[in-house]
Amino acid sequence: MGLLKAILLLFTTASLASAQQIIINISGSNTNKFFFYSVSGEKTALIDSSSSVNPGQFSYDLTGNSIKTGMYRLVFDGNKRLDFIFDQKDVNLSTGINDMIGNMQVNESESNRLFFDFIKLNKAYKSKSELLQLIVSRYPKDDKFYTQAAERLAELQKEYRQFVTITSQADPKSFAARYIRSAQQAIMDISIPQQGQLNYLKSHGLDNIDFNDTQLTESDVFSNKSIEYLMYYSNPQLPKELLEKEFCKAVDSLLERARVNQFVYQHTTEYLISGFRQFGFEVVLDYIVENYVIKDDICLDEQTGGMIKRRIDQARILKTGNTAPDINLPDPQGKQISVNNSKPVKKLIVFYSTQCPHCKDMLPELNKFVSSRKGMDFEVFAVSLDTKKSDWTDFIKNNCNNFTNLSDLNGWDGKASNDYYIYATPSMFLLDQNFKILAKPVTLKEVQDLFP
Repeated sequence: MGLLKAILLLFTTASLASAQQIIINISGSNTNKFFFYSVSGEKTALIDSSSSVNPGQFSYDLTGNSIKTGMYRLVFDGNKRLDFIFDQKDVNLSTGINDMIGNMQVNESESNRLFFDFIKLNKAYKSKSELLQLIVSRYPKDDKFYTQAAERLAELQKEYRQFVTITSQADPKSFAARYIRSAQQAIMDISIPQQGQLNYLKSHGLDNIDFNDTQLTESDVFSNKSIEYLMYYSNPQLPKELLEKEFCKAVDSLLERARVNQFVYQHTTEYLISGFRQFGFEVVLDYIVENYVIKDDICLDEQTGGMIKRRIDQARILKTGNTAPDINLPDPQGKQISVNNSKPVKKLIVFYSTQCPHCKDMLPELNKFVSSRKGMDFEVFAVSLDTKKSDWTDFIKNNCNNFTNLSDLNGWDGKASNDYYIYATPSMFLLDQNFKILAKPVTLKEVQDLFP
């Protein structure tokens, strides 16, 4: 019996020694309810929720929980959030509600001490160095103020390098150390003229990122660095068409580097797809799908899927040169029309919705263009994805009267919509008399260029 007690005591002591806790105290918070999430890029997954006895005191016991190393997020007070690192060691943090990063006190967890020191340093370095770099690149070199600014910039860069390459790297294999190495800012030589600084960042802005580190997908580092890099190509003065071309260049740089690791490559691709879809950059989305997703057969997760799956299927199955499926739909009078049986040599199929703002702008202009080309042997078949007949018929009176108008009023679930894998409106297909796809124009100008 004595031996059994000793074994039990030893087992209990070992269990207690391996027990891990996350304790976060937030002064000024009145909430007792907390939500605990894992972080992967801009995606989060709820792990658990917790209620505390005292407001602002979050405590979570990880004993028996198989929570992996990575970045985690505490959400409270509706939309307040605090990101931190868990690396299989106890975490004990104290802060204030009004400035959680600035007021952060790390009571236990070397990884989080480095992480929050880096977050504060990174923010200060970015704002100060950008201002000083601007002064140095514009100010006369023979002026005393230039010398002072250049010296201060050099000091800032030295301090920053000291932290990211030495101070934070005492344990270079730790999650925090690897995160900081990949998240650090690109440091420019002060001699680079202003007109060359952007090109330098485009060339070297991704140099420090370890795209081979799969564990870093359990953080925001790849998404943050991706958006930071995309900003180098963003110019609000450019028209959308040219801006999308610039973003395609940035996508190439990002994904070519991410290709070194299949898991990181998929993670980065999904993030880019999600972001460009959110902001309506359809050309960039098509570029990513055709040049990366399809080419490398990337399997997107369900959260990124949906309409993206239709986009991929359309790009794979309805390529230029392939034969398109026939469309057999009723017109406004209920007469069944087969597009395949129509006489014109060329047929432009336009899928649209009266609820689509871009369709409302483009279709009346396309209608005018068709009217001006009545002698040409082509016809426009406008397929509405509406579900309410009055919406459809009211719209076509003045906006589509030079088209053959068709709809089964089944919306996005209609047969033609599914056959053509429609994922956005307007979507257009130029077909010959054998239903071979000649082109898939995106804009009115592209249609006009096809019929000079």
